[in-house]
Amino acid sequence: MGAPRDALERERPVSGFPFVDAHVHFWDLGRLRYPWLTGPFDADGPNGSTEAIAHNYGVDDYLADLSGYQVRGAVHVDAGADPVEALDETAWLEQLACDGGLPTGIVAFAGLDRPDVEALLAAQAGHKRVRGIRHIVNWHPDARRTYTSLNLVEDDAWWRGFALLRRFDFSFDLQCYPMQMPDVASRLRRHPDTPVIVNHLGMPVLSDPEWLTVWRQGLRALAEQPQVSLKLSGLGFFSRNWTYELVAPLLHEALELFGPRRCMFASDAPTDKLFAPIDLCLGALARFAADLSGDEQHDLWGRNANRIYRLGLSI
Repeated sequence: MGAPRDALERERPVSGFPFVDAHVHFWDLGRLRYPWLTGPFDADGPNGSTEAIAHNYGVDDYLADLSGYQVRGAVHVDAGADPVEALDETAWLEQLACDGGLPTGIVAFAGLDRPDVEALLAAQAGHKRVRGIRHIVNWHPDARRTYTSLNLVEDDAWWRGFALLRRFDFSFDLQCYPMQMPDVASRLRRHPDTPVIVNHLGMPVLSDPEWLTVWRQGLRALAEQPQVSLKLSGLGFFSRNWTYELVAPLLHEALELFGPRRCMFASDAPTDKLFAPIDLCLGALARFAADLSGDEQHDLWGRNANRIYRLGLSI
């Protein structure tokens, strides 16, 4: 299994298309509190130990990591700051954008199950670059895998909060596990006007029984909802030692399910640096896309993210 990754490491394919990165994170550990980036660090968590990335990461760091790519925009997705500081995070990101041009769009945090969720959404909507909300709902019976103590997608209060997103013209970034997807897809039929963007290739769990079937069925159920799109990203989340040989069939199948107009590429910088250099992750995507048409590659690298997140860029 090592050879395909070794070959990719040597080749480092690079895209020549404009890149609107659909999923990035910036953080300043002296400004905001990030519990998952604060020691003591535990290798048994869903991401393994995060100590290697537990330092400030800003726009200049990001642009250095992507120096070989034509970055035209980037969507910042909530970086796991303490929930009480969610609005402070958004205000800081807005200032970063004013100072340096990135991020172009923001997917902010709001706890959709909170009784004051409407006020939280209204406050986030007061920031001009906020395009959507993410509230991570990855629940798994294995304590080493789960992000939440409750399966929030089974909670009616959470869905009442979700229903408010349309009022603010917000999309929703869905980070869940495949076993949760059929229930989510069923509920989404009631919300056809709220765009939903599935994070990180649907996060298949290779240690689960029949993981491929569960992932395939879950993604298919979501793909049947026309308002749902998918990020081809986060390769290290389901296999920390991923190889191109492992991920390529999944990328192909996901693209077939959603089509090239509902998929987008993302770096997940700097989180994916826990598993591989960012240019290696993007090189895998470039290699995967090489046989597609120029229009399809243009869509995957930037036009879809620009359209789906309503960024208004000329690319």
